[in-house]
Amino acid sequence: MPIFESTVDVDAAPAAVWDVLVDTARWPQWDSGVLGVEGSVALGAKVTVRVEANPGRAFPVRVVELAPPGAMTWRGGMPLGLFTGTRTYRVSAQGAGTRLVMREEYTGPLAGLVTRSIPDLQPSFDRFTAGLKARVEGGAGAA
Repeated sequence: MPIFESTVDVDAAPAAVWDVLVDTARWPQWDSGVLGVEGSVALGAKVTVRVEANPGRAFPVRVVELAPPGAMTWRGGMPLGLFTGTRTYRVSAQGAGTRLVMREEYTGPLAGLVTRSIPDLQPSFDRFTAGLKARVEGGAGAA
């Protein structure tokens, strides 16, 4: 099963990284791969993401973990756990700055079949973390 992960070190405090991470309405301003996000980040809330990597499809997920300013987990998929995608965001102090790790993995009996139709998300993960870094550090935004 594919696992996508991107890590970036940001020259800012964890709270500054967290604030940009959870402000999903502004993601399209600094990540050209995000077309739009509906919903707000709250424990148990539904968030729907539209991305350039698969523009014809929206990805509804539920916020299943929210522990500011260190951890957020989104989960979505098919009923009965037939296919589940879990995306985690981990924010931690790293030296004088912050490390952000974004990871997505898939589980369930149909995961092997479903993941064959998922495009390579690694470039979009790398663009997201680079864009967040640029946004937090005061750069132009999108990478």
